[in-house]
Amino acid sequence: MPAIERIEGYKDELIAIRRDLHEHPELGFEEVRTAGIVAEKLKSWGVEVTTGIGGTGVVGVIEGARPGRTIGLRADMDALPIDEQTNLPWASKTPGVMHACGHDSHTTMLLGAARYLAETRDFAGRAVLIFQPAEEGLGGGRAMIKDGLFDKFPCDEIYGMHNSPYHGPGEIGVKPGPAMAGANFFDITVKGRGSHAAMPEVSRDPIVIMSALVGQIQTIVSRNTPATNPIVLSITQFHAGSAYNVIPEVATIAGTVRYFDRELADKVSDRMRALCAGFAAAHEIEIDCDIRNVFDVLMNDDALSAAMIETAAEVVGGDKASIRDNLVMGSEDFADMLHVVPGAYCTVGHAGDVPLHNPGFVLDDAILPVGASVYARMVETRGAA
Repeated sequence: MPAIERIEGYKDELIAIRRDLHEHPELGFEEVRTAGIVAEKLKSWGVEVTTGIGGTGVVGVIEGARPGRTIGLRADMDALPIDEQTNLPWASKTPGVMHACGHDSHTTMLLGAARYLAETRDFAGRAVLIFQPAEEGLGGGRAMIKDGLFDKFPCDEIYGMHNSPYHGPGEIGVKPGPAMAGANFFDITVKGRGSHAAMPEVSRDPIVIMSALVGQIQTIVSRNTPATNPIVLSITQFHAGSAYNVIPEVATIAGTVRYFDRELADKVSDRMRALCAGFAAAHEIEIDCDIRNVFDVLMNDDALSAAMIETAAEVVGGDKASIRDNLVMGSEDFADMLHVVPGAYCTVGHAGDVPLHNPGFVLDDAILPVGASVYARMVETRGAA
């Protein structure tokens, strides 16, 4: 995979940085070590650094050699609560935490671009390098925005990227317009009445009630939303009980709704609340239903999507850079930044067939100089646009 020659020269160092971050993953808003490494590297290259934006976020600023526009580049830093099962020499040393989504590579690629831009400064305008915490459903993007990210560091355009084992090595794609789904998370608690398991008649069995409720909730999409408007409701957790001979007091479920139409998502939420209220009345118990929005729909600017693909083609070749038309039901909180500043978000393909968020996921380090080169070229091409 081709890349900027100077950045290609950093490849061994970039691999070392990425593998170190992989060995020491940190969950959202806990990226203290990661943020410290980012800040230290940036400062060593002469980059102006601000820390503590949105918790553990880091922002670097590089001034170009000529007046121009301000281009933002963003990478996420957090890992997932997953036990790694790769047996790699650089596998996670933190039990129960793993970079199973490749954010270690995103951070490293942006660091590679930062070093190149800081050393050359052969561009117009300013580069704002945003290292974001807590992308995995914890609201790190919103936290940085609330903390004044774009007030302190206003940008004319902003760009991000994600590694992809679902595409061929070096293949870069952008979907203009709505590209990735918005997301709600929900927690539902059935507060029943516990009893001895041998006397269920004196209980209000929360397991039985919740099991029936789960079945009804799963009909909401199939029976209340049009098949032509994509929306997904998934229940991902079910917790109840701790003994063989006790009917518990409480059962809980949790899950997510992914959507492209906010009004339709609100309709699904209304149906969930109505079902909970109905089940509570029918069984003379209490049911709490907490639904909250965590991601907006990711909207890529049409013109800037084309600009990103044109620039990416300079790095990987025109046959490997393309505009795509497929919607992705996964979510990404870079969407929140794109609702404030226009920009685009691309995927960068790499070798490997284990999916993201899998304990056996392995990142292909060959992607590092490629992603770093695309980031750097976006600044060089768009600063003078």
